[in-house]
Amino acid sequence: MAKITASLVAQLRSKTGAGMMDCKKALTETDGDLDQAVDFLRKKGLSAAAKKSGRAAAEGLVVVTGSENVGAMVEVNAETDFVAKNDAFVNFATKVADIVVSENPTDLEALLALSFPGSDRTVSEEQVHQIATIGENINIRRFERREVNNGLIESYVHGGGRIGVMIELQTDKADSEEAKAVAKQLAMHVAAIAPQYLCRDNVPADVVENEKEIMRTKAIESGKPENIVEKIIDGQINKYFGEICLLEQAFVVDPDLKVNKLLEKTAKDVGADIKLVDYVRYELGEGIEKKQDDFAAEVASMTK
Repeated sequence: MAKITASLVAQLRSKTGAGMMDCKKALTETDGDLDQAVDFLRKKGLSAAAKKSGRAAAEGLVVVTGSENVGAMVEVNAETDFVAKNDAFVNFATKVADIVVSENPTDLEALLALSFPGSDRTVSEEQVHQIATIGENINIRRFERREVNNGLIESYVHGGGRIGVMIELQTDKADSEEAKAVAKQLAMHVAAIAPQYLCRDNVPADVVENEKEIMRTKAIESGKPENIVEKIIDGQINKYFGEICLLEQAFVVDPDLKVNKLLEKTAKDVGADIKLVDYVRYELGEGIEKKQDDFAAEVASMTK
């Protein structure tokens, strides 16, 4: 058996444009023969899909699935929102989320290597098959899976799959209607307000210090006496935490109530502690540079 080196994988990738995992598999199947590996990829349709796989994919869907104690959220990208509404694309994204729930992959690489249900292909191969079938670049970008033994997972999807949220609550009263209702409301709150952190303890120290320095500079430049500047900062930093930390935010349904106070109130109503352990929020395409079409320039170039 020939040794499959990183250099050989890189060569094949350069020739075909196929993914790294696909190139490695092709070389393994062909005992390291580069030409045969190219043919292997072509037969699988992987090389043909390579041209499309380089195009920007910032549309798509955020899909959430699962039960009360386990949930998964997946972002699958496509190039256009038209394809994101395609039944084949929606079915693919939904099945990927189901796989995350049932198989609990450790990372994206592990997910792509799993079997895709109802076919003899892996998830990676099915993704390429969908690219070739639909005619656009498709990319499984990221996923989260959460499971609780003593609590519940609640989810919310907004805007037809543009924003997805999972909330993880810990409580002995997970089956109570009050706990389920507050979990759903909190998921909607996270979708609307987009907190950056769960609580102030999660905010990195350098972020806090940088914010304090900005406050300090503004206070001094506005003419505030130095002996009260630190007191001013103490007040402002608490307001800052109230803006970015979920537990300290004003509850979107009732702005007079902080989220942590809402949880305390609900705990009294159900007769058991309720702890918001964590949350996950995906917004479709966040951080991806989207292609901006200049149709005027495109038309002008066609007339030259």
